[in-house]
Amino acid sequence: MGRMVLMLGVALLVMLSKTEKGVAQLSMNYYSKSCPNVEKIIHDVMVQKQKESFVTAAGTLRIFFHDCFVQGCDASVLIASTATNKAEKDADDNLSLPGDGFDAVVRAKTALEKACPGIVSCADILSIATRDLVGLVGGPFWSVMKGRKDGRISLASNVPGNLPKPTMNVNQLTQIFQRNGFTQEEMIVLSGAHTVGFTHCSEFMNRIYNYSKTSSIDPTMNQTYAMQLRLACPNVNLDPTVVVFNDAVTPKKFDNVFFGNLERGEGVLASDQILWTDTRTRGIVNKLAANQSTFFSSWVEAMQKLSLVGVKTGKEGEVRKHCNAVN
Repeated sequence: MGRMVLMLGVALLVMLSKTEKGVAQLSMNYYSKSCPNVEKIIHDVMVQKQKESFVTAAGTLRIFFHDCFVQGCDASVLIASTATNKAEKDADDNLSLPGDGFDAVVRAKTALEKACPGIVSCADILSIATRDLVGLVGGPFWSVMKGRKDGRISLASNVPGNLPKPTMNVNQLTQIFQRNGFTQEEMIVLSGAHTVGFTHCSEFMNRIYNYSKTSSIDPTMNQTYAMQLRLACPNVNLDPTVVVFNDAVTPKKFDNVFFGNLERGEGVLASDQILWTDTRTRGIVNKLAANQSTFFSSWVEAMQKLSLVGVKTGKEGEVRKHCNAVN
């Protein structure tokens, strides 16, 4: 056990060392001369895309998270599979990533290639687009460091074990986030991303039907809320495409209501509800539920940190011509 802990510690130090080296080459003004209007171009595209489809913000945010937690924030999740390579995008954990999020990045890349061809990486586009879309649905603004390069490797086999699952407990969730340099509190803050977006019924059916021998519904879930979920997700002839909002109160607004929902037992995913049920993390949930400003300021810090995970710079990557394929 001691040797395993030591090995994990060394691996983490190596990862952090590489990250720090990459971060040192990023800057706020990276495109000031080569593509000075990069942020305006991306923002304008996001405004239009969000108008067309309100799920774009939540979808892009989820894609960004899934990208950064597998090989770092290098846009490898955007790469399409080929006849000889099954990419991250087609890993089981990523099959439900919303198409609107991918389309938002593609549109921004197209616009940028017209304005300043071959300059702006897909990784930077994804990071900036995520920030802008969160703002468009009511969330806070944060500055984005730029200069990331796009990864050249995308393997579906790299995904398992690196992303949170809806059945995980607090210890398991904490471990995944700690591997990427996040504290338990930062993990809970980032779970606030579920204040927007939706979940397929299959991800929580076990909580509202035949939960155990003594209870058909998960006792940590508000029973009235569970019955409402049953109406949307019937146990017979369920349409696999049916989804429910993660936050049924303000589903299209980025706010702290999600944490208040957890206090009432109205978390859709077990991995969300456990953050309040577990007394070790309940206090943080209560704090974020009580004050939106606290959540927003913590969110900004956590997202800036997330955007720097495993970044590639210089010869470690490239600037793709098309976000769905390496050059």
